[in-house]
Amino acid sequence: MAEFTSDVTIEDVAIRDTNVSSAVDEPVRATILDMLAEGERTVAEIDEELSARGYDRTRNTVRHHVNELREAGLVEVARLEERRGATTKYYRANTIVLSYALPEGARDDVAEMAAEIAPDVASLVSNLEATHGETIDRIADEMAPCAHCRSQKYETYLLVTILRRAFVEGVVRGRREAGENGDGGEDRNGVGDGENGS
Repeated sequence: MAEFTSDVTIEDVAIRDTNVSSAVDEPVRATILDMLAEGERTVAEIDEELSARGYDRTRNTVRHHVNELREAGLVEVARLEERRGATTKYYRANTIVLSYALPEGARDDVAEMAAEIAPDVASLVSNLEATHGETIDRIADEMAPCAHCRSQKYETYLLVTILRRAFVEGVVRGRREAGENGDGGEDRNGVGDGENGS
């Protein structure tokens, strides 16, 4: 006879993308990624801003961290600038990493809002599966390292990834573009002097 029972339900899906996790496990890389999400910068500008924040790193170490973020696909070269026969690279983040915790009292409010839009999201996912089911199955199959691993939650991961990226496309970029047009968005662009090389 059980002394205690409880109805435990899944309330959330925590995504841990292995490429993102390994790239931002180093705190300075997470800081650089946040800086590059705010606007494009050169390695020299990143180095200066890190120094102003109290990070004691050599410029080569900063360059290494930027290259690690690029290899993980989180940062891209936004533009190249020719100056005095040298090329300066300006980098920009293409991914925002959010690592926060909700305040204690927010759980019920968040649950209420999630419940309110849950039917719309369920309908959206159902339509997505009906329209793109074969593509979703193909990608999930490619993610599974073996036939027995197919029972893992690859489809859930893929669907949440699609929803996250649609959120970026429909909300984050829209706010950023509104900010660039002076319409009160949240984005900032920081551009200054350059640095030769990468």
